[in-house]
Amino acid sequence: MSMMKIKKGDTVKVIAGKDNTKEGKVISVDAKKHRVLVEGVNMVTKHAKPSQANPNGGIIQKEAPIDLSNVMYVHKGKATRVGFRMEGDKKVRYAKSTGEVID
Repeated sequence: MSMMKIKKGDTVKVIAGKDNTKEGKVISVDAKKHRVLVEGVNMVTKHAKPSQANPNGGIIQKEAPIDLSNVMYVHKGKATRVGFRMEGDKKVRYAKSTGEVID
């Protein structure tokens, strides 16, 4: 499988859907399903039964995954596309708008 352009810990901007223009930090990436979990984006309500961990139960707000194609990497405050190139013998991600290496 190819390398993912978005990684855990990246700051991303939502470019489509109900949370359009919101920014957040990536919590997790599911490479097989091409979905990401972004902090504070795509919030859903979940009705929880009482359990030992949550004795009262109730309604819980939590993030739901969104498709990878609906987010863009944020580099220096601007959303940009991400590419790959070889730096010596190492494959690195870079911001296509500035050409700078991300990591």
